[in-house]
Amino acid sequence: MHISGIYLALAVLLVLGLAARVVWLRNLRQVPLGDGGIPELAKAIRAHANAVEYLPLGLLALVVLEWDQTRPLWLHLLGSGLLLGRLLHAWGLSHHRGYSFGRAVGMALTWLSMLLMAGLIVWRHVLWALLSP
Repeated sequence: MHISGIYLALAVLLVLGLAARVVWLRNLRQVPLGDGGIPELAKAIRAHANAVEYLPLGLLALVVLEWDQTRPLWLHLLGSGLLLGRLLHAWGLSHHRGYSFGRAVGMALTWLSMLLMAGLIVWRHVLWALLSP
C-alpha cells in the first residue's frame, strides 16, 4: 500500500493543520468550546470537520483500489484529486463566508474523485462478477 499510504500521510497532515488552526484560534479568542459566535473560528471548525467527513471514505476507497492492483497512474490521479479537492475546499471555506472558487472547485474535485473510485470498485467487484462466465 505504498501509493495510498502517501495520500493517507498527506491527509493526516492536512487534518492536523486544520485542527491546529482551530486550537490556535480558540486559544487566541479564549473560547474553550464551540465557536463563541466568532465567524473566523466557525469557518475554521467547519473546514476541519468537512475534511474529517470526506477523507476517511475517500482514502478507504483508494486503499481498496490499490489492493485491487489499480494502475499507479490512476491511484495518483484519484488520490491527488481527493487531496487537492479537500485542500482547496478548506482554503475556500476558511477565507470566505459564502461561495468561493476554493469551495466550489474543491467540492467538485472531491466528489469527482470519490465518484470515480466508487465506480471502479463497483465495476470490479459487482459488475465484473455478474458479467463473468
